[in-house]
Amino acid sequence: MSATALDRAAARAADRVDAADWPGVAAELDAHGCALTPALLDPDDCRRIAGLYDDTALFRSTVDMARHRFGSGEYRYFTHDLPEPVAALRAALYPRLLPIARDWAARLGRPAPWPDTLAEWVARCHAAGQAKSSQILLRYGPGDWNALHRDLFGDLVFPLQVVIGLDAHGTDYTGGEFLLVEQRPRAQSRGTVTALPQGHGLVFTTRDRPVRSTRGWSAAPVRHGVSTVRSGRRRSLGLVFHEA
Repeated sequence: MSATALDRAAARAADRVDAADWPGVAAELDAHGCALTPALLDPDDCRRIAGLYDDTALFRSTVDMARHRFGSGEYRYFTHDLPEPVAALRAALYPRLLPIARDWAARLGRPAPWPDTLAEWVARCHAAGQAKSSQILLRYGPGDWNALHRDLFGDLVFPLQVVIGLDAHGTDYTGGEFLLVEQRPRAQSRGTVTALPQGHGLVFTTRDRPVRSTRGWSAAPVRHGVSTVRSGRRRSLGLVFHEA
């Protein structure tokens, strides 16, 4: 991916984040714990970003999910030197998600430690010992899946994160739906399944979220994963707003 193509992809990504219906996203998050955005990347940009996977110099580590009993498949953590479209998406999404994060904290009576800029927040993470990049490129093939989990790396946590589909569901692969499982207070777990369209983002809960209960607002714990890929190849970009 040339520098010019990277710059164009970054500009398009930031513009598309700004054009999304963020009040609508917030309402969907309140109702379901996750919300799709419009396309943030076009198909060519998706293919270019997915193609970065084989450039090992861009990544700090590789995780074999089967080896660690996380599921089956593989993912890589980027270094802090993020490709321009990835850095642009993360920087553009943070201020859009920040009001939602602060509103959720207020409902739950919790502190809202997140400053106005991503750079300040990342600096706080580093000062607290969370100094590794947490941005992820994931790759699944037939039979691969991701166990229910949370992306928590330390005491500092941003309550929302985003995954972007890089392949076309139903064309490039089948199965591989995004799974969200929420434990409601004094109730059975509730599952939500989302087929991730190519280039679209899915905003979802990192750890827990506010839900109404008989006593006001309660924190509903949430985990996420990926169902078994039945055919083809599924690749996605994970954007996490706290460091590892």
